[in-house]
Amino acid sequence: MVLSFILFWPVGLGVLAFLIWSGRMGNFGGEAWRKDMQREAKSWGCGAKRWAKAQSHFRPTGNAAFDAYREETLKKLEDEAEEFRQFLTRLREARDKAEFDQFMAERRSGSAPTATS
Repeated sequence: MVLSFILFWPVGLGVLAFLIWSGRMGNFGGEAWRKDMQREAKSWGCGAKRWAKAQSHFRPTGNAAFDAYREETLKKLEDEAEEFRQFLTRLREARDKAEFDQFMAERRSGSAPTATS
């Protein structure tokens, strides 16, 4: 397949399509794969929460200490990401309030509002 891509890319695409269709290239198109993709599409949020959810279905490594460490670290990352999102929300709200207060002050004074970035 790689050689067909190197020599002539349309032939490579045809070989790739055949391998996927025939089932030799993983379980693409299978019912289990489709359900997994639908479940993942529903669970994708943003940041560490999305990553932690995607990682949470991994099998245990067999090393209980590492598994506990991994879960603890992912939980910390998720908590930090949530705190950061809350900080950004507060920051945006403060900026919006400051801009609105400036607009209202300019409107009361009768001067034309200036453009802000």
